[in-house]
Amino acid sequence: MTNSILLGAITDDLAGATELALALARQGMKTVQVMGVPPEDISFDGAQAVVIGLTSRAIPADEAVAMALASVMALRQAGAEQFLFTYGATFDSTSAGNIGPVAEALLDFLEVPIAIACPASPATGLTVYQGHLFLGSALLSDTAMRKHPLTPMADANLVRVLQAQTTARVGLIPLDIISAGPEAVRAVLFRAQQAGFRLMIADAVRDADLRVLGDAMAGIRLVTGGSEIAMGLLENFRRQGRIGITIESERMAAPKGKAIVLAGLGSPALREQVQAAIDAGMPALQIMPAEVASGAQAAADVANWVLRHASKGPVLVYSGDGPEAVPDKRGAETAGVLIGQLLANLAVILRDNGFSRFIIADGEASSAIVAALGVHAFTIGPEIAPGLAWTRSLVGPDLALALLPGDIVAPDLLLKAWDILDGPDLSAAQHSTGDTGLLRERTA
Repeated sequence: MTNSILLGAITDDLAGATELALALARQGMKTVQVMGVPPEDISFDGAQAVVIGLTSRAIPADEAVAMALASVMALRQAGAEQFLFTYGATFDSTSAGNIGPVAEALLDFLEVPIAIACPASPATGLTVYQGHLFLGSALLSDTAMRKHPLTPMADANLVRVLQAQTTARVGLIPLDIISAGPEAVRAVLFRAQQAGFRLMIADAVRDADLRVLGDAMAGIRLVTGGSEIAMGLLENFRRQGRIGITIESERMAAPKGKAIVLAGLGSPALREQVQAAIDAGMPALQIMPAEVASGAQAAADVANWVLRHASKGPVLVYSGDGPEAVPDKRGAETAGVLIGQLLANLAVILRDNGFSRFIIADGEASSAIVAALGVHAFTIGPEIAPGLAWTRSLVGPDLALALLPGDIVAPDLLLKAWDILDGPDLSAAQHSTGDTGLLRERTA
């Protein structure tokens, strides 16, 4: 039987994986998202696109290469036809970074002679012109990215940045070639390959430029760039009649069970959502980094509280205070680790006590929480808000999951997200009367 996987993608962070998987699913591809390198026994039967989210952006290059190769090997064994390596539109990678080494390793492994590299995202103001990366009208090196703590962008010349990372020869496909259309791009790639180039930075200042690049990549086994390049690749398959236009479902069949929101240290947008849920009467328990550090709050204690309040609908467990509350001034990183560990342990206890519907709002710890739940892959369900969808686990325990990135401006998100799950009415409106949680209720 012919395998149906048309596009196998790896991303260098989990948020990018979710964004790409959702975009592909909304455009009619049956999409599976995987957290980390896939386990050997995983099956992608029926998937047209598989997106593997890695956490490789800021790790040493040799580790990033190993993760990427293991992931692409799994995709190749599953029969993927075309491979996509995506990275941040801000090209988050220092001169000793990962984009070049990973791209070069994939070229060698897949025996591909040449590939493009285009991180442009015109919709968000990130464009590439004459090989330089711009945010709006400013070179990226003249923006706050110059002082990024992990991946500072001190040079906006992507040809120069990428060349410093790799032994592969790096060139440029300028905008005038892209404006001339897909055939002109393919001709330049052929000549560049003959001249010994292996990676080509591609200009793109409009979405139309990305569509031209995608068209030009039809039949080319490896593509690298930002997630937006995938839309052009998808259209190649659509023109071949291999995917159709599907009507997106507005609801999702979800496993029966109790519902929980786990919210870690978050953005102002997440704080606003938490407060809106509390104001609506959703039972809520605040966990404090200092008390977690001292042992005064433990996962078992929190679980006992949740189980006492979960009979009528969703329950909220959220982090309060910030790094200033952590003893010995250990700071935000330590606070995030403490909260993430507690939430991961709590999630496992709740899963084993009938909870099957989880909203996880902790960008730093979400991967650890999902891994602790035993979920390695999931299918993409209906959209809750732009960039956010419900998912259902593909292997392991049967769970409905929504991984909230934390920057979505939608105050009522934690209240309304449940409405699109089939099954018992779990809307937080049930909590508008009767037993309510206190803003800072503590476990005994």
